[in-house]
Amino acid sequence: MSELNIELKKLRELELKTNGLATRLNSGTSDQLDGDLVQLQIENKKLKHRLQIINKSIAEESTGANSCANCSITEHLESVFAQAIALAYPEYSKTPVLIAPVNTGSAKFGDYQCNNAMGLAKKFKEAGINKSPREIATELQRHCPSSPLIDKLEVAGAGFVNVFLSKAFAAEALSSMLRDGIKPPSVPRKRVLVDFSSPNIAKQMHVGHLRSTIIGESICRLLEFLQHDVLRINHLGDWGTQFGMLIAHLEDRFPNYLNESPPIHDLQLFYKESKLRFDEDEEFKKRAYSRVVSLQNGTPNSIKAWELICNVSRKEFQTIYERLDVTIQERGESFYQSRMLSVVELLRSKHLLETDDGREIMWPDETKTGIPLTIVKSDGGFTYDTSDMAAIRHRVEEEKCTWIIYVVDAGQSTHFNTIFKAAERCAILNPSVHRVDHVQFGVVLGEDGKKFKTRSGDTVKLSDLLDEGMKRSLQQLESRGREKVLTPQELKDAQEAVAYGCIKYADLRHNRVGDYIFSFDKMLDDRGNTAVYLLYTYTRICSIARNSGEDFTDVAKVLSTVSIELGHEKEWKLAKTLLKMHDIFIKCSKELFLHFLCEFCYEVCAVFTEFYDSCYCIERNKAGEIIGVNRSRILLCEATAAVLRQSFHILGLKPVVKM
Repeated sequence: MSELNIELKKLRELELKTNGLATRLNSGTSDQLDGDLVQLQIENKKLKHRLQIINKSIAEESTGANSCANCSITEHLESVFAQAIALAYPEYSKTPVLIAPVNTGSAKFGDYQCNNAMGLAKKFKEAGINKSPREIATELQRHCPSSPLIDKLEVAGAGFVNVFLSKAFAAEALSSMLRDGIKPPSVPRKRVLVDFSSPNIAKQMHVGHLRSTIIGESICRLLEFLQHDVLRINHLGDWGTQFGMLIAHLEDRFPNYLNESPPIHDLQLFYKESKLRFDEDEEFKKRAYSRVVSLQNGTPNSIKAWELICNVSRKEFQTIYERLDVTIQERGESFYQSRMLSVVELLRSKHLLETDDGREIMWPDETKTGIPLTIVKSDGGFTYDTSDMAAIRHRVEEEKCTWIIYVVDAGQSTHFNTIFKAAERCAILNPSVHRVDHVQFGVVLGEDGKKFKTRSGDTVKLSDLLDEGMKRSLQQLESRGREKVLTPQELKDAQEAVAYGCIKYADLRHNRVGDYIFSFDKMLDDRGNTAVYLLYTYTRICSIARNSGEDFTDVAKVLSTVSIELGHEKEWKLAKTLLKMHDIFIKCSKELFLHFLCEFCYEVCAVFTEFYDSCYCIERNKAGEIIGVNRSRILLCEATAAVLRQSFHILGLKPVVKM
């Protein structure tokens, strides 16, 4: 588009010059006429030449990468209508293009609409020119370059330009997906760091960590599919005063810990014991504080005790991550200890720290409103504010990240807004280069609408929640008699797919900003927008090719003799739904909301059911013998399965071909 903009600028300059010459020609004397006429002819020739260059550039852009299967339809149409506006009304060439999908059930309104005519009419009116929106829409239609995606354009209503997609393009795009696999849409690639999960050492992961872990993993998968360079970081709570009491308690309970690994089976209980002693025993409390100092000073015995405690937690965390199919790199608060010293020096050198009651604080901006960061405590120690400032500096300056995403509950929004402002104030963050997002989320509620807890009022352990999911999913599968038709391994695969899939999907399908009610009964319902419904639909789709009696394992070979046809309205509706995929991926990545993808999966399954109910893929006689196979429709089924597979992968669902 940069070359096109240069040509448009030159075109506008030539238009102004030509108009000036024409004015002089009309008002000039006879001696000027001949010279001005020759000059006008020369400039007019240049004008036509520039117009040819622009049209050539448009044609190349329209038939290039945008014609492939992995283009975003919305972005392609934005490009097409941007060119139309620039050609029809060069003075408004920077107007943002407004493209919207047509959600009406009637095919006569097309598939997408350009809604710029009304806004342009208003701009003309402000300039003293009367142009009706419909007149403008007609001009935009006339100046639209040809595109392989567009079958036809129609002006409708007050000034909408309706876009009808090309069936030939759709068939080729779906065929390309089947031949080459689903490729990502083209987006500017970035180095992204996603900070998610973040449990605390010596405490078991509970339901409060569920949302961060699930949402963070899916964001990573989405951005990796879009070919960003993604760092998955687990900012563990592995440092701080609580380790003093843990180390002191370890010394008492397992005095031989330096030579023999202590058999700590329940670290949560171990933590509670040490906390009770800390609260009730002043002598123990003093010793605990001394162990904090020795840990911070790097005393070998304290470091060894700290490592032993951390390793017990790591093993427990890793078990959960493996069950949830989560990949994450540990980088706890301890990692930033030396970097905290340097960030304090940086802030002091910029005169951004102020003394306040023995503390050193930093205001996030010059107005000195809100809550300041406590960078150095009155006893000389550091805080979460210090470690978060050190972390963001490390991520930008050492890791060279241009996009940082924090997947942390909504209760931390004020803290992160303050951190981001402070990082900008001290020039760690540059808003024109770096993007930072706090991906916040609500809490998990029980079916009583209150914070999700056990009957005894304790926080629900994540391992217990996953165990209950496995138990419930097996009960559901057995209620359908699946243990009689599936092998033991197939049954186990189905059990895990349903158990973990329903927990993940129930979280992701809701707008993450709000709270949601955790209910296994609703999660395991095979009707409506649930993981179970999606997984069952997927297995049904996979069974169609398998039951046809023909070999569809080599799809490329089938495509060499069979073309996808989209003559039936339900075939065409399904194809258009599948082609929304790249738009959805881009929308999710820009806004970092996964529920859009969940809604898309549900729509695909619902539209597929309409298609399958109306269009036979395998025809049988009364005896149940196959008498006809519609290979084109089976290819459409395979394309649907491929789209769902890719979407499921991003959402963390593991589909199985038999359930």
